[in-house]
Amino acid sequence: MSEIKIKRYGNEKTMELREKGDLKYLVFPKIEELGIVDHMFSTRLGGVSKGIYSQCNLSYTRGDDKEAVDENYRRISDALGHGKKLDDFVCTFQTHTTNVKVITENDRGKGPKIQRDYTDIDGLITSVPGIILATFHADCPPVYFIDPVKRAIGLSHSGWKGTKGKIASKTIEKMRENYGTDPSDLVCAIGPSICGPCYEIGEDVAKEFSGAFSEQELQDEKILIPYPEGKYRLYLWNAIKLTLLQSGVKEENIIVTDICTRCNPDLLFSHRIHGEKRGNLCAFLSIKE
Repeated sequence: MSEIKIKRYGNEKTMELREKGDLKYLVFPKIEELGIVDHMFSTRLGGVSKGIYSQCNLSYTRGDDKEAVDENYRRISDALGHGKKLDDFVCTFQTHTTNVKVITENDRGKGPKIQRDYTDIDGLITSVPGIILATFHADCPPVYFIDPVKRAIGLSHSGWKGTKGKIASKTIEKMRENYGTDPSDLVCAIGPSICGPCYEIGEDVAKEFSGAFSEQELQDEKILIPYPEGKYRLYLWNAIKLTLLQSGVKEENIIVTDICTRCNPDLLFSHRIHGEKRGNLCAFLSIKE
């Protein structure tokens, strides 16, 4: 693989860059070690989209050519392996809610292959092997949930609104209701997204967000940091990690990305860098058959 410079946080290297053909993608080695799921987080490299969508755009709603997006999904399915195809993906319909949908065999293919018959869904859970859950990203964090005991998974889009509404906690509760998941069994990962030093917000968002956590939590966990002129830095990774801990996930079972989307615009799409003229990345998670 040709050398790709990645700006990282810390020295743990919690994510690794992989390739399959031209496609470049990111994985968590600790999730791979579980041996029960396939997963990845896409990059913008190795697809066939052109122009502002270059190269691996995975959204059908941003104006890109459908055939190009289909081919990008085919390359993703090839990298995930096991003969996966377009019919196996199930995508969210994200509107910054905390709604989580239970995915069954009847939902297979909704997204790339079949029109989605739902809206306002930012989280997905399933116990069906082979179905590939997919969430869309361009600065907002994905959160992966793996229950190795009940063999169930979840995947959620947790932007500031979803983090404020604690979609991570709601995803866990949905897995408990449907699969009997014990939070202490879960392995969770927070994927590539905007880092705290890059995420400047105004007083309006800070006030709205701060109501979800106590002043002590905001300070002790370094979630909301005041800056001059009424600005703040919002550390979504820290907020999501705290929510997972409060939901009963063990600290040693929480993996936090070391890669920021805004810090790596040549590798990843970032809304803060590229605005609306861009493609979308995706997080993927599937139970091995």
